[in-house]
Amino acid sequence: MDALVKQWREDTPGCVKQIHFNNAGSGLMPRGVLDAITAHLNREANVGGYESADDAEAAVADAYANVARVLGAQPRNIAVVENSTVAFFQALSAIDFKAGDVIVTTRNDYISNQLAYLSLARRQGVEVRRAADLVSGGADPQSAKELLRDPRVRLLAVTWVPTNSGLMQPVEALGEVAEAAGVPYLLDGCQAVGQIPVDVAKLRCDFFSGTARKFLRGPRGIGFLYVSDRALKRGDFPLYIDMRGADWVAADSFALAPDARRFENWEFAYSLVLGLGEAARYALGVGVERGGRRARELAAMLRSKLGGIGGIRVLDRGRDLAAIVTIEVAGWDARELAKLLRMRGINSSASLRAYAVIDMDEKRAATALRLSPHYYNSEEELERVVEELKAMAARGSAAS
Repeated sequence: MDALVKQWREDTPGCVKQIHFNNAGSGLMPRGVLDAITAHLNREANVGGYESADDAEAAVADAYANVARVLGAQPRNIAVVENSTVAFFQALSAIDFKAGDVIVTTRNDYISNQLAYLSLARRQGVEVRRAADLVSGGADPQSAKELLRDPRVRLLAVTWVPTNSGLMQPVEALGEVAEAAGVPYLLDGCQAVGQIPVDVAKLRCDFFSGTARKFLRGPRGIGFLYVSDRALKRGDFPLYIDMRGADWVAADSFALAPDARRFENWEFAYSLVLGLGEAARYALGVGVERGGRRARELAAMLRSKLGGIGGIRVLDRGRDLAAIVTIEVAGWDARELAKLLRMRGINSSASLRAYAVIDMDEKRAATALRLSPHYYNSEEELERVVEELKAMAARGSAAS
């Protein structure tokens, strides 16, 4: 085993008793992340919550700086919130939609985002339009460009890597289209952060939402939002602003915070903020480009091996694929398959039609098993997963 992989595994207590191929759900935390969280919880228990927050002020500032470095941004552009969906919704609520306005998105957007657009359509009369896909998979930037010519378009909203497949959308090209059209660009990077290098300047996005718990390997229950200087100068702020985001200066007026804090809430889980900061620091030490390249290489190996097994259909489409592998195994519901794998010490997850109606219907799949390796996984673990699935595929084919 490569010395670096061995070190990453030694830093990860969860590697000892299981094979974790569910990093698209929640990556295994490095020991330093766990220590940062528990140390602050111990301070809260012994000193007090408010007092511990005061004592952690410098460490919290470092956490913002580390997250900003992962995104190629500045700390003033980072808002910390409860999760990636909250971050996305905070940005979405900054657009003053009215009846007849248009949101342009893709055919492979995250389910919660799609539900939010449909809710806006029902309650505000907003129209949702989806860019056509390329033959190879992924949104066609030319289609998006044509849609953005309509002056009623108020937002381009895209999920970089959807939850239900390894597709990587052409987010830089879409950013160029949005900038040229003068349309705000909201990018969901939930599955990208930690496995794909991020440079918000190259992305040209106004907003970028992310989470700690997936490929960044931080704790659950904490996320973040990048807010561009352009959006801040426009005066963008969320519909429901909190006392952290603004000062109440007179009976009927308020003054916004000058930076991305205007998108935050006053109450923080400070232990999780510190865990997020440590996860970002660890990712920077590994190198997102290096770690992500290894994760995607492992995923490509997995696709290749599984694609050659009878009864298994690889569902991923796209020219460039992320470290998420989705398969359909004949004779199996993916939920049952994931449970059986868990009993054998292998973590995976199931993706359902309801998570990605358009994409799953096009693939004629009701459920899909999702396998998402990361840089700390080993080739030996990959071979074990392949052998287990080969046996299950044979069982499924025999039963059907």
